[in-house]
Amino acid sequence: MPAPSPLKIATQAVSRLVTEEKYYQKELVSQTSRIEKLEADIKAGIDEDGNAEYRLKQEKQALEETKAVFGPLKQRIAEAVSRLEEQTATAEGAGDSNADELAKAKEVLASAPKEDA
Repeated sequence: MPAPSPLKIATQAVSRLVTEEKYYQKELVSQTSRIEKLEADIKAGIDEDGNAEYRLKQEKQALEETKAVFGPLKQRIAEAVSRLEEQTATAEGAGDSNADELAKAKEVLASAPKEDA
């Protein structure tokens, strides 16, 4: 089996990073929900095991760690998108690229988040 083309590698990198960002977004929502539930339980005086305050502190710390991931991740996505755009332009210019790979690359570029710069 031949080695994957640079276009395919760049496409897979962007796709993987975008998927990773979606997972972190879901985790952020989940953590926020758990924190809200713990805070409500504490206000209501519900503390079955006596360490709700500690769990709340741990959940808040985990939330902050998850938020910290987004800056570097967005930078990596921007760099990968830039590389994919270059590879796509090169493949279109050369005309010798696999049409399926080029179509997939354009599809991934369209689904990638746009840079807020």
